[in-house]
Amino acid sequence: MKILHLDSTHSYLSNELEKLGFTNHFDFKSAKKKIENLIFPYCGIIIRSRIIIDKSLIDKAVNLKFIARFGSGLENIDLDYANTKNIKIISAPEGNSNAVGEHALGMLLSLMNNISKAQEEIRNGIWARESNRGFELKNKTIGLIGYGNTGKSFAKKLSGFEVKTLFYDLKPNLEDSFAKEVSIEEIQKNADVISLHTSLTKEAYQIINKTFINKCNKPFWLINTARGQCINSKDLIAGINNNKILGAALDVLEFEKKSFEKLSETLDSNSDLLYLIKSKKIIVTPHIAGWTHESKINLSKVILKKIKSSI
Repeated sequence: MKILHLDSTHSYLSNELEKLGFTNHFDFKSAKKKIENLIFPYCGIIIRSRIIIDKSLIDKAVNLKFIARFGSGLENIDLDYANTKNIKIISAPEGNSNAVGEHALGMLLSLMNNISKAQEEIRNGIWARESNRGFELKNKTIGLIGYGNTGKSFAKKLSGFEVKTLFYDLKPNLEDSFAKEVSIEEIQKNADVISLHTSLTKEAYQIINKTFINKCNKPFWLINTARGQCINSKDLIAGINNNKILGAALDVLEFEKKSFEKLSETLDSNSDLLYLIKSKKIIVTPHIAGWTHESKINLSKVILKKIKSSI
């Protein structure tokens, strides 16, 4: 039983797979075309986001039994076609949900209290108190779009603050003690903070756009730890400039390469990207919300457990 690892993970995963009788092969550099030519002997693939698993590749993977996505988000896999081939799809969104929830909370507190901005000013010799006066979370309404693993993690952490947490999700009956299920219109009407926790589906693609922003009753802070393409960057910038959006904390950008390892644009070539990076009202981190030392091993354990149950 051979498994092809197309992206680096934690050594725990390959070591434990070997104990189960699997033979691990690793290829972190070959392009998709080369992978297609060597995929036929493998019963399993371990991936993150580097390679698109489409019909062409699946057709050549004649012995494939499972595809394991090390993380969350399955937009790089043709799920419908894999299903027709009886290929099991494994993902591990629960493996890094705590990390994402903590990161979202950290970015929100930093954003509302000008921590990143104030730190940068101090480094430049500026000691400014009044212009960095912040806002408290207490009595604010938090609106979550998407209430899966990361949305629930964030809501649980917010429960330690005196806030009202609402969520909207396409799936019904997800309400729990940490957040109330509402319509998207209810979030637009009441939210002081809007945080994205959705997969990149057709419904979620650029869900934050000019129309959405203009329907919001209050100026709001925006958090995105989901996917960069969930936000229309030009409309976000317009929202910042007309004070419809008070500030944004972005762990993801629509300008990332599919691997998430690099940006697809440069600051010199894209004025929108330059604005997002340079604005004092925006915090940007390099897609690291779910990228902790703890989550790396947790993801491995979740993937391993699911592979075990599939064989």
